[in-house]
This record gives sequence, structure tokens and C-alpha cells, in this order.
Amino acid sequence: MEKELVEYIAKSLVDDPGSVVVRETEDDRGVVLELKVAAGDVGKVIGKYGRIARAMRTVIAASAGRGGKRVFLEILD
Repeated sequence: MEKELVEYIAKSLVDDPGSVVVRETEDDRGVVLELKVAAGDVGKVIGKYGRIARAMRTVIAASAGRGGKRVFLEILD
């Protein structure tokens, strides 16, 4: 569910929604969501001073916490 949530939020923010790719992997920390967008849209996903990225991480953590999971978001260049 968190993967779809990240994808929905990212597609709403960027100019090129077709380039949004969210990959889900798992490591010793928990679930890691890797978000990749077009080069020109990276700033829109991160936001000024990282505010949008921080807000996305907060929403994802709240959603995952209800299920007892730990989910991390990484924004790839």
C-alpha cells in the first residue's frame, strides 16, 4: 500500500508522471521504497529545503506504522 501511496503523490507533483518509478526492496532495516523521477522533476519531489520529501516520509511512516512495519523512502537522482 505504501508503494502505491508514494507513486500517487509523486505523480501528482511532477510534470512527467510517466517517468515516475517506485521500486520496493527489503533489507535489515525494513522495507525501502526507491523513488525515481525525471531529472527535471527531482526538485519538485524534494521541495524547498526538503519539505515535500519530509512530508512524504511522514505520511508513509504513519501509514506503515498502522501495520507494524518500518518503511523508508529514498529519492534517487
